[in-house]
Amino acid sequence: MKSDEIKAGGLGSESRVFSFGSLPVRTGANGSEGRDVLHGAVVTGEPVALHESMQPAGAKPNPAHRIEHTEVICVREGALEFDHDGRTERVDAGGVIFVAKGTMHTLRNAGDGAAAYFVFAIGGDINK
Repeated sequence: MKSDEIKAGGLGSESRVFSFGSLPVRTGANGSEGRDVLHGAVVTGEPVALHESMQPAGAKPNPAHRIEHTEVICVREGALEFDHDGRTERVDAGGVIFVAKGTMHTLRNAGDGAAAYFVFAIGGDINK
């Protein structure tokens, strides 16, 4: 299933599997890669989105930004530094980051290899 079909079809109440290998890869100027997994609303009305991101070692991170939704970030490979609220926290593979609505933050690869993570966004401005 292509990502545009996922977006156009919404999520509804139909359970399904998303084949990671078939999702288009986006590449960034800093060598990063990303895949949009899903984007839409669940049957109860909340907008949700899920994407996977990879930052290579030494890559310049995205600038700090404030979100108007909630995010749960699951680190699957490598390590990240999570800059938020005037502090920096290290998160290794298997760790989970909760980013509250309104938080100014950025993520930086903290390791010698690639850092890969899933970002699950809920509510707020996702569909804008």
